Amino acid sequence: MKQTVLFIIIISAAFPVRAIKKVACIGASITYGATVNDREHNAFPAQLQTMLGNGYAVSNYGVSGTTMLRKGDHPYWATKEYQQALQSNPDIVFIDLGGNDAKLINRVHLSGYQQDCRDMVQAFAQLPSHPRIILLLPVVSFVTDTTGIWDRVIMRDVIPRLQEVAYEQHLEILDMHSLLVDKPALFPDKIHPNAEGSGIMAKRLYAQLIVPQDRQFDIFPHITQTSTTSSFYGYACADFTLNGHACKVVKPTIAAKGHPWIWRARFWGHEPQTDIALLERGFHVVYCDVAELLGNSVAINTWNQFYALLQKAGLGKKAAMEGMSRGGIYVLNWAAANPDKVACVYIDNPVLDLKSWPMGLLGGRPADPPVLAQFKEDYNITTDEQLRQFKGSPVDKIKEIVAGKYPVLILCADADEAVPPEENTLLFERRFKEAGGEITVMHKPGFKHHPHSLPNPAPIVTFILSAKTHALFIVQ
Repeated sequence: MKQTVLFIIIISAAFPVRAIKKVACIGASITYGATVNDREHNAFPAQLQTMLGNGYAVSNYGVSGTTMLRKGDHPYWATKEYQQALQSNPDIVFIDLGGNDAKLINRVHLSGYQQDCRDMVQAFAQLPSHPRIILLLPVVSFVTDTTGIWDRVIMRDVIPRLQEVAYEQHLEILDMHSLLVDKPALFPDKIHPNAEGSGIMAKRLYAQLIVPQDRQFDIFPHITQTSTTSSFYGYACADFTLNGHACKVVKPTIAAKGHPWIWRARFWGHEPQTDIALLERGFHVVYCDVAELLGNSVAINTWNQFYALLQKAGLGKKAAMEGMSRGGIYVLNWAAANPDKVACVYIDNPVLDLKSWPMGLLGGRPADPPVLAQFKEDYNITTDEQLRQFKGSPVDKIKEIVAGKYPVLILCADADEAVPPEENTLLFERRFKEAGGEITVMHKPGFKHHPHSLPNPAPIVTFILSAKTHALFIVQ
C-alpha cells in the first residue's frame, strides 16, 4: 500500500494537474444566443467552449436587451448574471455590450457610455484573478428602422467610444462589426446572427486566445526619436520624424510572438480595416511618408533607414507590405531592392506602370499634369524621349520582385477609371506568372478606383497571415 501511494505521488508531481481557465462572456441577446437554434450548443460562447476544449470553462452570462449604459432601458449592471460573472473570478472576460445602447431610447445617454464601460472594466480588473479583458465591438445591425438598433449609431457613436476606452485602459478589442458586415444572410431577423454567424464569432475569439503572444515587448522605448502618442482606432500610435519624413508606428495591445508587422506605403488611415484586423492579432502597423517621390532612389533610401530603425527597435525581419493606388509603386520598388526583407505584398488598385499614370502614354487614361511634373523632378527627366524610355516601374522589375519568393495579392476593381487594370494589374499579373512568381488577383467586378479594400477584410487578412513567415497566425 505504501508503495502504491508513493507511486501516485510521484506521478502527480511529474504530471501536475493543469488549472482550467475560466472564461466569462458578458453581453446581451447575441451573447445569450437569442433566436439561435439550440442556443445551449450554438450560441457563440457554447461554440467557443467546444473549440477550446477541456482546458477551459466558458460561461454564458448574456442577458437579452441589456445595455452598457447604467441609464439605459435595461442596464446589464442590474442583472443577477453580472453579479454571477464577478463572483466566478474569471481568468478571461469578453464584454459585448453596445448594440442595445444604439436604440433611440438609449441614445440620449450615450455621453455616459465611456465612463460606464470604464467602470465595468475596472470591476473585473480588480478581481483577485486579474483577468484578461477583451472588448468586442458590436455586431452589425441590418435593421432599417432608425428607432431601433441602428447601425449608423453603432458605427458613429458606440464603436469610437469603445475604442477610446480600449486605448485608455490598454485593452484588447475585437472588431465583430467588420467580421459579419458582408453576411446579411446569416441574420434572419437582421439583428441576431444564426448558428453559422455565431460560429464565425466563436472562431475569432478562439483565435485570439490561442495565438502565441509576447507580453513583455513594447516597441516605444526603443524608438529614440522624439515622439508624440495618440490613438489609432484604440491602439497607441507614436508619431515622429526621420530625416524630415513623418513616421508612424502603431503598436498592438499585446505583441504577437516574432513581432510581425505591416508597412502601409501611402494614404495613411484610408480604409484601415486590414490594419486594424492585424493590430488585433498582435501585428505592428508602420508608415514612413515619402510622398511624392513615386518610388525613386530617395524614397528607397529613406525607407531603408526606416527599416533599419524598426529592426533596431525589435520588429521581425520581414514585413508584410501594403500599398493602395500609387502606393503599389512605393511597395514594389522597395521590395525589388530588398527581396530578403519582404514576407508578402498586398496592393490595392495599384499603379504598376508609371507610363499609365501619371504619364498617360498607354491610351487608357490621359496624363496627370501636376503629378507628372513632380514625377519628372523625382527622376530627373527633362525630355519626352526619356519618358518613353522610362524603365523604373514595377512592371519593369518583375525579375527582381519574383526573386524574393514572397506571395503577392492584388485587389483589382475591374471598372477602375483612374488606374486601368489592363495597363497595370493585368499586365503585371501576366508577366509575374510567366516569371514563375506566386500571385493572386482578387477581382471586384463593377467597382471603380474607390473604395479600396473590402468592408470585411478577412480575405486580405487570411492572405497575410498565411504567408510563410506568419505561419503561427493561420487560425482565423
